Amino acid sequence: MFKEFNWGPALFLIIYQVLLLVSLPFYFTFNFPSIWMWAATITLLYLTGLSITAGYHRYFSHRSYKTNPFMETILLFFGSMSVQGSALRWSFEHRLHHAHVDTDEDPYSIKKGFWYAHFLWLMEKPANIDPKIVPDLMKNPRIMFQDRYYGTCAIASNVAVFLLVGWLLNDFWGAFFLASWTRIFLLHHFTWFINSLAHTWGDKPFCQEQSAVNNYVISLLTFGEGYHNYHHVFANDYRNGIRWYHFDPTKWLIWTLSKLGLVHHLKQMDPSVIAKRMVMERKNLLLDRIHQLWYVKSEELADKVNEISERIVAELARFNQLKEHYRKLQREQVEPSTLDNLKSEISRMKKNLKADWKLWVELSRNIMRLKPLPTL
Repeated sequence: MFKEFNWGPALFLIIYQVLLLVSLPFYFTFNFPSIWMWAATITLLYLTGLSITAGYHRYFSHRSYKTNPFMETILLFFGSMSVQGSALRWSFEHRLHHAHVDTDEDPYSIKKGFWYAHFLWLMEKPANIDPKIVPDLMKNPRIMFQDRYYGTCAIASNVAVFLLVGWLLNDFWGAFFLASWTRIFLLHHFTWFINSLAHTWGDKPFCQEQSAVNNYVISLLTFGEGYHNYHHVFANDYRNGIRWYHFDPTKWLIWTLSKLGLVHHLKQMDPSVIAKRMVMERKNLLLDRIHQLWYVKSEELADKVNEISERIVAELARFNQLKEHYRKLQREQVEPSTLDNLKSEISRMKKNLKADWKLWVELSRNIMRLKPLPTL
């Protein structure tokens, strides 16, 4: 199964999980952790989890925002505490994943099986880091320091936090079993879910060809990384959940830090580009479904799908042109009456778009409700 077995990490991953699962029941038999210990464990779980999603993933791997050396150091500290390798190694493998998703070159391809994508890929000896894939990271002295001394950084950060929590709460056993050991176990699996569950269970509103899916439930376990189909199409967006109701604490953290002046230049995909992509993907899906429905007037339905989708795409383009023209005239400080007329036209276009979008959603739902009948 494995090209070359990676004995060190493999033994560590197997032994620490087995020992935890065996010893945890004994710990709870003789110990009653305080609410403060549970709070410390959850807080550290989120701090280390967000250092992976906001740090290793959206910052180091995808450069979806910019920050300063102080924030980089914080992200690297908690990233080391997560025991998931250095930021350099993590980002290198993740960039390979995006470049070669679902192929043999994908380091954790779901095509090799759920458990392989989840964590068995870590049992293989990793490829050497190619400087051409992470040239920006290799110029960063903080990233290179963490990579060079990663083992020391991981041990030192975890020991320091274990001692701090144990001393503050006067419970070193709880600090060891819960705030350290269980926290690392949960964080590992929550992160691995992004490679396994987020490529298995969900829908694909942005790209049907790739295995990445969107799933609200998965986002609850992965600090907002469950909107994976969107991410694989618009990887540089600092958000994964683009709607206000999407659970994405990583997005909220980055946005909050931007308001505090700690991060800047947040990359965000234009809503019209997102809408256009959704329409085109849904159009292809609907046309495929119509071809399976031999008992309906397929040509008539297909014409309607093409007509509405093309109209929405054209309206989106026109809407963008009007907005850009409006901004340009604002900068040129033209007469208010001209701006008012243009603003009215933009408002009318927005209403037309909303009406057509409602029609599109209704048509889509009606077609997807139809079931292909078995052939005789």
